[in-house]
Amino acid sequence: MLTACTSNEAAPTPAQTKAADTSGGGNAAPGTKVTIGFSAPAADHGWIAAITNNAKAQAATFSDVEFKSVEAGADAAAQRAALSTLIGQKPTVIVLLPHDGKELNSFGLEAMAAGIPVVNLDRAFPDARAYRTQIMGDNYGMGVAAADYIIAQMKAKGVASPVIGEIAGMDELELTQTRSKGFSDTLAAAGFKVANRRAARFTVDSGQQEASQLLQALPRIDALWNHDDDQGVGVLAAINQASRKEFIMVGGAGSKQAIETIQADNTVLKATVTYSPSMASSAISLARLIGQKKGLADLVELQVPKEIVLASETITKENASSYIQLGF
Repeated sequence: MLTACTSNEAAPTPAQTKAADTSGGGNAAPGTKVTIGFSAPAADHGWIAAITNNAKAQAATFSDVEFKSVEAGADAAAQRAALSTLIGQKPTVIVLLPHDGKELNSFGLEAMAAGIPVVNLDRAFPDARAYRTQIMGDNYGMGVAAADYIIAQMKAKGVASPVIGEIAGMDELELTQTRSKGFSDTLAAAGFKVANRRAARFTVDSGQQEASQLLQALPRIDALWNHDDDQGVGVLAAINQASRKEFIMVGGAGSKQAIETIQADNTVLKATVTYSPSMASSAISLARLIGQKKGLADLVELQVPKEIVLASETITKENASSYIQLGF
């Protein structure tokens, strides 16, 4: 069985957390004690592991934050039950990455009604009343960034009608559907389309399995977008096993292993588009400010914003050295 090199126990790099600089006072100075309840799915791949590791590490940088983590369980129902217990403990703020945003929306409504602000992370709640603040990556933008890179490469090579493959993540998640829409919309604007699309499970084994089937279905490929760098370990294994190297591949999320592979420039993987788990560190910092009834120091407004969407950036061999510190 293949495994990714992204360890569930790997400590975040200094760049993935932001320690409070208390020398200048203001928001960074210790204030009212804040208890942050936290829940995220169990780490079945490196990105999810980094979410929890980053959240814990960021909370530890604040002397005025108590961090209480609850088990998320195997599915949305189990996470819902654990979070209901957490409400009874009355934390100041709750930060969670839900198994499924739609299924956990009712929990967000319950917590907010109980006077506990919710910072929702990554998987969106459909109801704006279910969260105080929502911070997430730009899923549509990931698809746009991946397509933009492929379009530019195809035009540079003079490929007028490229054969393009796509290996998505979990299709039942809205974030996966949104990523694919960003990808297909941007390709369509350039007169391109996806020739074959497979959905994996954000895991190495599923990436290898789906990539093998896609490669069998397409005897020739010009470009491939894989949504997730963890499952990309399996995708690259399938590509090597099939001895295929006639195309370029773009990854997704920005794992350290993917960035190092791009730097080495000895595989088909030439770029990855970011969706950084450092957003969990930011979520903890936002929760602390909300709990202390403060806003962001560099903004005029007195409160933390309702929505924060992080841009998806494209990592290539040329700029990989700048992004390696953020690799998970």
